[in-house]
Amino acid sequence: MKASKKSVYEIVTDRICELLEKGNIPWRKPWTGTHGGFPRSMESGKLYRGINHFLLSCADFESPYWLTFNQARNRGGQVRKGEKGTPIIFFQWKEYEKTSSNGETVKEQKPILRYYVVMNIEQIDGIEAPKGEEIKDFGFDPIAEAETIIHNMPNRPHITHNEQRAYYQPALDMVNMPKATSFEQAEGYYSVLFHELAHSTGHESRLARERFSGMAAFGDETYSREELVAEFGAAFLCGHARIEPATIENSAAYIQGWIKRIKSDPRLIVTAAAQGQKAADYILGQHGTDGE
Repeated sequence: MKASKKSVYEIVTDRICELLEKGNIPWRKPWTGTHGGFPRSMESGKLYRGINHFLLSCADFESPYWLTFNQARNRGGQVRKGEKGTPIIFFQWKEYEKTSSNGETVKEQKPILRYYVVMNIEQIDGIEAPKGEEIKDFGFDPIAEAETIIHNMPNRPHITHNEQRAYYQPALDMVNMPKATSFEQAEGYYSVLFHELAHSTGHESRLARERFSGMAAFGDETYSREELVAEFGAAFLCGHARIEPATIENSAAYIQGWIKRIKSDPRLIVTAAAQGQKAADYILGQHGTDGE
């Protein structure tokens, strides 16, 4: 059994690393929301792309519509007190002159990285969002292996389906999930649920992960580490549930979103994978067994 367990982790880790080496893979939330759609500018209607797509998709809002502070004000909106914006990046091209090797003055351009802050329409009063899509119902066919893992998790947190958002709330020790029927594939539902259950293992009543509080700021070191731990844990659990082929690319893409942090700290991905394995072990009821 021990060799079999290790082979699952090794296969999943190797596959994620292989996909990461091929470059960025577009990541998306695999469920439909009350508003539906990808993050977009409410002003222009254009979709955000690249890292901005990832940053805004990870923010904790159902609506896909975003505005700058000035755009909201010009529409008669008021940002709620205490709300914080989400920074997104863009490249501004700056023209400059230089002398070429033959003594001629030539003009060249170089990109300068800039950022600005946007607010989700859910953070703004006085502006009505465009009418959203109804939540699609794809039906749901439970996967026995995944259901067994969830049912048998020791000290499992309470799981609810109260809103179309996926999150773990440490203060209540509760996982909320979008409706299972709003996922196009059942595998996507279990992958997201495994991610949130992996987060729950950081709770003091379980693995008491160091510096785990659930209150870290988006993008900081603690947040980045915890997200990687949860996604590795989810990927490992998907391997055990035999749904890894349908979910591994999304896992790799999610981890790819933290590539800058990974590159700045080469130990991060190794540590996160090890902690993700411990999270998976706990959920599988193997916490404290040989192979820690």
